[in-house]
Amino acid sequence: IFEAHHRNKIDAPSGTALAIGEAIAHAKGWDHDEVARFDRTQVEEAKSQNEIGYSVLRAGDIVGEHTAYFATMGERLELTHKAASRLTFASCAVRAAKWL
Repeated sequence: IFEAHHRNKIDAPSGTALAIGEAIAHAKGWDHDEVARFDRTQVEEAKSQNEIGYSVLRAGDIVGEHTAYFATMGERLELTHKAASRLTFASCAVRAAKWL
């Protein structure tokens, strides 16, 4: 899972990135805490198939981008969401509140 936000965002990975990883782990029947990998600097082996890796970028004024990669040899599927404005979050919050 790759995610990018503006340079002032403190948490890394973001809550949204973690929620995506948790949803993937749940769908696969995995315990997220056991398969999540936030740092590979001390790892001396190739990534396993039962691992969810996180990569984070904090730069500029990026509102929010999240990509989940599903890859195998010779191909990959990328699911990406990019928010262009924080107004998107506000309008969705209002819609959710009205729904509740």
